[in-house]
Amino acid sequence: MSDPLADIVTLLQPAARYSKVVSGAGMWRVDRQETGQPFYCVVLEGASQLSAEDDRIILREGDFVLIPAAHSFTMSSLGAELSPGIDPLTVTMLPDETRHGDPEGAANARLLVGHFSFGSPDAALLVSLLPQIIHISGDNRLSAIVHLVTDEARAERPGKNMILARLLEVLLVEALRSDVVEETPRGILRGLKDARLALAIRRLHEDPAREWTVEQLADEAALSRSAFFNRFRHAMGLAPMEYLISWRMALAKNLLRQDGIGIQEIALRIGYGSASAFSTAFTRFVGLPPSRYAEQARPPANAAA
Repeated sequence: MSDPLADIVTLLQPAARYSKVVSGAGMWRVDRQETGQPFYCVVLEGASQLSAEDDRIILREGDFVLIPAAHSFTMSSLGAELSPGIDPLTVTMLPDETRHGDPEGAANARLLVGHFSFGSPDAALLVSLLPQIIHISGDNRLSAIVHLVTDEARAERPGKNMILARLLEVLLVEALRSDVVEETPRGILRGLKDARLALAIRRLHEDPAREWTVEQLADEAALSRSAFFNRFRHAMGLAPMEYLISWRMALAKNLLRQDGIGIQEIALRIGYGSASAFSTAFTRFVGLPPSRYAEQARPPANAAA
């Protein structure tokens, strides 16, 4: 069976941007305004506080945080006293790390922080299926993967970009499947935690070209049509057919960016009987015809020259 979570992460096309070690001493604070790119943090030593998306989270050694689309957040010290004459917003570049707060004091927190980007043209849609913040405590597997990502990003080895892309995919899948918060927000994680819905979601991902109906998906979940429809919409945040169309269009956008795949072939791959039917649906969903989208999305032929 298909793995919807892996499908989504693969389609997101994660790529490394940068990572660094930061530390804080005394009373310190970092206010960040971001552009919606993914942010992650692992606590190497000590403790700190993260305020983001109306949440306030205490982070301790070994904790991992992932914000799939970071816009604004604050990292700060936890219960520390103000160092005389030191502005909490002070930033000092030390040999191996960036220091916040007192440049000469003993660190009360040491963090590995980083950003990566999503190459998918449908990143906003896919990210909307994920939790706004994922906080995981004491997961050694995640910490090990983050260290591998950091080491690879800082080194210059053959195959660096390919290795980083694979490591980031593993990092995202591991972080998402390690999320054990009981009150999972609406989205793919909540849908997959429902054993009945998971059966239907996996079948939909396994065969997106099939002419699915709500009744057929309900049969896969062993539920009545109405029970399945209401349960799916409550868990995922959108109706079954809305999700199916969204997923088909995400696949179509990815295929349209590739050379050598015609519109008729794409139409058949994602469940449309003809190029015209696909073009009509794509134009309605995206706002421009697939041929024009492909022209804009593909790099110029001489881009690599």
